[in-house]
Amino acid sequence: MFKSILVPIDLADTDLAKPALATAITLSQTWSGSIRLLNVLPMTPVMLAEYVPADFDEQQRQTSEEALAIVARESGIETGRISSVVRQGGIYHEILEEAVHMKADLIVMTSHRPAMRTYFLGSNAGHVVRYAKCSVLVVRH
Repeated sequence: MFKSILVPIDLADTDLAKPALATAITLSQTWSGSIRLLNVLPMTPVMLAEYVPADFDEQQRQTSEEALAIVARESGIETGRISSVVRQGGIYHEILEEAVHMKADLIVMTSHRPAMRTYFLGSNAGHVVRYAKCSVLVVRH
């Protein structure tokens, strides 16, 4: 049923992603599926461009790829069933784009309990739930 599972991970708070990753691992083992870990890097603001090294974005990407490789290795899933990708842009937009690109059957992500500000502004998880073309499982933290 869920052969291709996308798990967005905020590398600034990997503890937040642990419940989603554990859920995705269980589902992937149940359905003999694969998992793709995704980290989204924000765009470097133009105002800061002159203050950061020329290869700043590439350094950030490389650091994120290395961190995702560690998360993948520590997950216990065999190498052929777990992959990772780093994208740059808006968080929910890039999650949705990656889900379409990889033909995901399911997106599993963690979300904080809603706060008053997210009821009015919307959260990344809320946007993903509303606009994803596949099923979305939000694991509360």
